[in-house]
Amino acid sequence: MHKVLGSGAQVQVAAPATAALGDAPTWDNLADSILWVDVLRNTVHRYEPYSGENHAFQLNREVGAAKPRGVGGLVMNLRDGIALFDRDGARRWLVYWEREGLRCASSAVDRFGRLWAATTRSHRGGPDGWLAMVLPDGSTSTQVAQVPAFGGVDWSPDGTMMYVSDEMSGRVDRFTVDPDTGVVTGRKPLLLCTGARGLCVDAEGFLWLAVDGSAAIRRYSHFGTLDREITLPVSRPTGVCFGGGGFTDLYVTTAAQGVNPADEPMAGSLLVLPGIGNGLPSTVFNG
Repeated sequence: MHKVLGSGAQVQVAAPATAALGDAPTWDNLADSILWVDVLRNTVHRYEPYSGENHAFQLNREVGAAKPRGVGGLVMNLRDGIALFDRDGARRWLVYWEREGLRCASSAVDRFGRLWAATTRSHRGGPDGWLAMVLPDGSTSTQVAQVPAFGGVDWSPDGTMMYVSDEMSGRVDRFTVDPDTGVVTGRKPLLLCTGARGLCVDAEGFLWLAVDGSAAIRRYSHFGTLDREITLPVSRPTGVCFGGGGFTDLYVTTAAQGVNPADEPMAGSLLVLPGIGNGLPSTVFNG
């Protein structure tokens, strides 16, 4: 029996916005803030919960995700590859892999500081999206192929299991990971959930999944059993991550595209569920 939590006072608007497709929330421990993007408007947001400010800057190309770097600055998964942004705003390509008909999706940093960046079909019409591991020196290797509509990726607390969601099939797959090399093997279906998008894993090994189109966040065990469901006042949650000083607050990105703002005034905003769980410490890219 899973526990259902209503929206109520547990769901708050962290950063009011009308993001067409909010995605890829990440707690930046170096700056005590949440990084998130609006994919369709080429915009990177940084929300500072202690000041309540949400800063945004627009790029000249599509951005799938922005993650913090250990040396400061950001690493971004862009339409044409992986770019490093220094503290002073200078940008340089770490990897350039433009492919016609493909677009950037989300990305994540594993427990060992390696970046995992996804690419998918522009119109989600084919099986040739992939998830690549990117090392600080720019070397890359495709670890997961045939992910048509990549939703999210995260790892078990010990780093030996990886979870990848595919929105098109609604499937979340589980992989075995070699922590030393990052190489993944043994792809197995873990669960099916229509609308499966962004995900994160908490300190107990539970998987939290944003379910686009269902107005819900769901928590699953590492066996794929539904443990908990949290209803939201928006129909299109897209991504989740834990943040805050104790990593107990769950942040949720949302989408306003295709939603009537009169019916869902919070659509497109960054939401937060304070004290809802126990997340893992955030990680940074070592490049």
